[in-house]
Amino acid sequence: MHFRHQQFIDSIHSKTKLSVTFYGKEDGKERTRVCAPMDFGPSRRAKDQSDRYHLWDYDSTARTHTLNLLPEQIARIEVLDEKFDPAEFVTWDTRKSTWFVDRNWGIYS
Repeated sequence: MHFRHQQFIDSIHSKTKLSVTFYGKEDGKERTRVCAPMDFGPSRRAKDQSDRYHLWDYDSTARTHTLNLLPEQIARIEVLDEKFDPAEFVTWDTRKSTWFVDRNWGIYS
């Protein structure tokens, strides 16, 4: 886990955006993105089932805005003074694909 893990979890509960600085897997370059914390746990799509930080990347120019980072990829996590609405990115049935971290996001829980 990242040493700011509890801030990440608290931001899930308070629905607060984060500034996340991380190292890209491909080139190792440092990047900073404004994100919504989505979950912490293994990726359902990856072969490597290590726990990782799942984020919604508001700054992404890619088709998909999800960012899945291993703890060692993260340089910094800063809590911002801006809230997010889970309706912005939760498009799946969370009863069928449940969260690893419990939360009270109403119909998006």
